[in-house]
Amino acid sequence: MSEQLHGINAVESALRNDPERIKVVWLDAARDDHRLRTLAVLAEAAGIAVQRTSKKALDRRAPDARHQGVVADYQPPPAPSEGDLLDLVEAAREPLLLVLDGVTDPHNLGACLRTAAAAGALAVVAPRDRAASLTPAARKAASGAAERLPFVPVTNLVRTLEALKSRGVWVVGTAGDAGQSLYEQDLRGARAIVLGAEGEGLRRLTREACDHVVHIPMRGGVESLNVSVAAGVCLFEAVRQSVMGSG
Repeated sequence: MSEQLHGINAVESALRNDPERIKVVWLDAARDDHRLRTLAVLAEAAGIAVQRTSKKALDRRAPDARHQGVVADYQPPPAPSEGDLLDLVEAAREPLLLVLDGVTDPHNLGACLRTAAAAGALAVVAPRDRAASLTPAARKAASGAAERLPFVPVTNLVRTLEALKSRGVWVVGTAGDAGQSLYEQDLRGARAIVLGAEGEGLRRLTREACDHVVHIPMRGGVESLNVSVAAGVCLFEAVRQSVMGSG
């Protein structure tokens, strides 16, 4: 089933990475700026129809969305399976994974995908149920990362964590009440960073499946961070350690 992909970065990424999945691109006829011209050139080079239309028509195609003057009829690829994820892990030398437990806001999911891609993560994993899915809003928030980084929805998150552990991946969860600081934890090598929803945190069984649980030190009276911000802190600490050493 096709969906209405919107936003300049998301559509450009799809045109560059998956042009065969786009049937038509609609552009705001009132705009003639460089970024929309670039989209038109990419689409036409791939043999994709480009339609100029009104902003109101775009609003109808992507209601309640900040489409930035572009909407595309996009056929998303099938989501990778847990088996696909495990194959990726086994083929990688030191995989870094981001696992989201109960994140329901598609904008947060998209921001996490963008952060994970920037940190060089292998994939983002989340429960299939009671969690955000890869909607057009999530794709737009990901600013192109959703077309480059595997997002793997799984039926049983704890089972997936155990499967990762059996393949040499150390699972590190985060919780505000954890005794150990993120900066005291060795994050080198094969690691999966597990984050819960802001406010609710990790579910009990998810937390019990973690090899280690750490907290992010915070000052100024702040008790929690947006999940995408927390993802950035944790993932880039892992990147720093892999480059500089844990010390």
